[in-house]
Amino acid sequence: MNIIEERFAVHKDDFKHYDTEKLRQHFLIEKIFAAEEVLFVYTHYERIMVGGAMPIAQAVPLEPVYQQKADYFLQRREMGAINVGGKGSITVDGERYEIDTKEALYIGRGAKEVIFASDSADQPAKFYLNSAPAHHAYPHKKVGMGDANVLEMGASETCNERKINQLLISSVVETCQLQMGMTELQPGSIWNTMPVHTHSRRMEAYFYFNIPEEQAVCHFMGPADETRHIWVGNEQAVVSPPWSMHSGVGTANYTFIWGMAGENLDYTDMDFHKPNTLK
Repeated sequence: MNIIEERFAVHKDDFKHYDTEKLRQHFLIEKIFAAEEVLFVYTHYERIMVGGAMPIAQAVPLEPVYQQKADYFLQRREMGAINVGGKGSITVDGERYEIDTKEALYIGRGAKEVIFASDSADQPAKFYLNSAPAHHAYPHKKVGMGDANVLEMGASETCNERKINQLLISSVVETCQLQMGMTELQPGSIWNTMPVHTHSRRMEAYFYFNIPEEQAVCHFMGPADETRHIWVGNEQAVVSPPWSMHSGVGTANYTFIWGMAGENLDYTDMDFHKPNTLK
């Protein structure tokens, strides 16, 4: 079954008055995966949905949620799925796609039946999911790491050497507005998305994983002149409004998946803020 939580949009003037508990309540998604279930947070930022599916002993279907008022989940939506667990599969209207670790699947608008499954209950698949409203039906497409557009950015001297694997973006697969990718921090580097940026024409969500036990990531958000932070654990996500910068630093190496939705598909459309200007 699908389990849903709804999050309303926050104005940046209200954000200034939030304490730690309220920041976490509005922006942190603490639980992405649950056995044999599909979990979602329905946000009012571009109406993106952030969640996960973790089938173990049995397959798990994707079902509509009450906010959609739809006959089936993807009636008016598109979705991206990236596997961060063991080998699994996603069956879309009878067509089965084998999805290994760090592989992605784009599912276009109009798919009526989507079923998640794991190859092994001992090493279950974990499908991290982003879904956004869609105006057009583009073809479903599997994207492996070998198909990704890869950017190597940063440097070891600034502790932000990283590999950005652009998986579900316009140069790789056609989408309406959803974009997703995976950034891997290189050994010795702990800063992501530095220098920070904002992009007011789209929102973003960060899903952090591969964080070692007893370690964490400090996620920074807010206007560049009045920043806040949220401590994030393994396999948790942060929702970033369009007015917010977004960056993180870990107490150990980690990987994260970024997902964006909005009116603009230009990945380079960013307003950068130099570290020495942040407050």
